Amino acid sequence: MQLVVDIGNSNIVIALRVGEVWQHIFRYETKEDQPGLYYKNGLMSLPFEWGVHAGHLKSVTISPVVPHLNQKIVEAVQHATGILPLLLGPGHLKQLDLGIPHANEIGTDLVANAYAALKIWNQPCIVADFGTALTFTVVHPIEGIQGVTIVPGIKTAFGSLSDHTAQLPQVSLIRPASAIGQNTAHAIQAGILIGYEGLVGHLLAKIQDELTENYLTVATGGLSEALENITRPFDYIEKNLTIEGILLMGTYLQKNTI
Repeated sequence: MQLVVDIGNSNIVIALRVGEVWQHIFRYETKEDQPGLYYKNGLMSLPFEWGVHAGHLKSVTISPVVPHLNQKIVEAVQHATGILPLLLGPGHLKQLDLGIPHANEIGTDLVANAYAALKIWNQPCIVADFGTALTFTVVHPIEGIQGVTIVPGIKTAFGSLSDHTAQLPQVSLIRPASAIGQNTAHAIQAGILIGYEGLVGHLLAKIQDELTENYLTVATGGLSEALENITRPFDYIEKNLTIEGILLMGTYLQKNTI
């Protein structure tokens, strides 16, 4: 059994891999200013809920993109499992069998997406991750990561409107039938959800126009399966691509580094 922890800006994802199957995946919102005991208690309870024994774990790999949580999560994992986890960082990224420019800047989640895509499909890919930010990572089997495009994520766009405008409410992620809003909630849904259909399709086309060969398109992230119209242009939708990549990176580093 192998455990993966993806510390994201919106969610912390804890996933248990048994053999070739992701048997358990648990998500909870990333909380600021929570004491270490909060995470320790949470991680201690999961093995009981899943019906597994922490002593059977072979490895734990953590992808950190929220620096202030890193040490708390490492200590919580070690407390719950007895294993010192591998906390991925720039030094590890430079040791991978993948070309990564600016390893000190790029998020490990973006590298995980690219790494998994290459290992699964073994061909050039454009990976869109629908998270707090909507990211497009371009990766090639020979050239490695060629670049990244970043825009605000869909939930971020919704939240920004309600947080920074006094009279606009929080609304649900439901695509309206019309692009012309008939009330406030409908207007926001139309602007963002129908608008992002154009944004995603246009960016994919512009990225592909700058490349010299055809690239496979893959969507991942928490919203990738829920937004059918937005993700329709993609060849594949793989919600678990990030945790797959974290696992693959951890496995490679453990086998090929001292």
